Amino acid sequence: MSRPVFRFAPSPNGELHLGHAYSALLNQRMARAAGGRLLLRIEDIDTARCTPQFEEGIYRDLAWLGIAWETPVRRQSEHFDDYAGLLRTLIAQELVYPAFMSRGEARAHIAEAEAGGRSWPRDPDGVPVYPGLDRRLGERERKRRIADGQPFAWRLDTGLALAGLSGPLAWDELSGETGLARTVEADPKAWGDVILARREIATSYHLSVVADDAGQGVTHVVRGRDLYSATAIHRLLQELLGLPAPAYCHHRLILGPDGRKLSKSLGDTGLAALRAAGRTPQEIKEMVGL
Repeated sequence: MSRPVFRFAPSPNGELHLGHAYSALLNQRMARAAGGRLLLRIEDIDTARCTPQFEEGIYRDLAWLGIAWETPVRRQSEHFDDYAGLLRTLIAQELVYPAFMSRGEARAHIAEAEAGGRSWPRDPDGVPVYPGLDRRLGERERKRRIADGQPFAWRLDTGLALAGLSGPLAWDELSGETGLARTVEADPKAWGDVILARREIATSYHLSVVADDAGQGVTHVVRGRDLYSATAIHRLLQELLGLPAPAYCHHRLILGPDGRKLSKSLGDTGLAALRAAGRTPQEIKEMVGL
């Protein structure tokens, strides 16, 4: 049998913090326990926010923590053609549609519906579900708008995609402590019609992550609890595209003193700052409960 494959996949749009340290260390621990491999993937599809400086910081921080990974490192920005090929497959299957409503237009439509007494659905992150009015546009009208240069995003027709499946969706959820698995029913409908590609970014996290996990032969996805519900979309895409489904482990999040999740954008203490302050890798492990 081939060895299990784990991966740590940060985005170079800020400095790594304690939450990243916990995820990377847990991936390494579980890979070692399983006699498996550990890959590092740089998720830099957002080329406007991701920088080489932050990417170099990732390498320094992980090496300081004592984490070893296989080379070469996969960088998503070098594989846009792979993601475009998968998107073309879904377009050919008529499982995606061009969505022309701007954020402002969508908000106005939802506000009008709620003002009329309608309760508008929210996705698992609490964001209002996209109205999906574009699904009713005919092919001629879609082509006309695209030819006129109207901006749009490719959205998955989630209802149509689910209707074509032969059975229910689920995934194996592992416990990082015991390794025991339980079956979790996937509910992609809760997300509505998610974006798979934009004009400014020709793919999405959802599309690129399932493509990369399949392409790299990843068998175990160990990541934060904040991505637990998103796994339903990933399982749907895997079924639609004929990609293998890894086992998943959604670990606890490292929270700040105020109880919120650590965030790059909110300026939480990064590993580089902790290292500069004299903290040791052993102290970092103790700080995250390892």
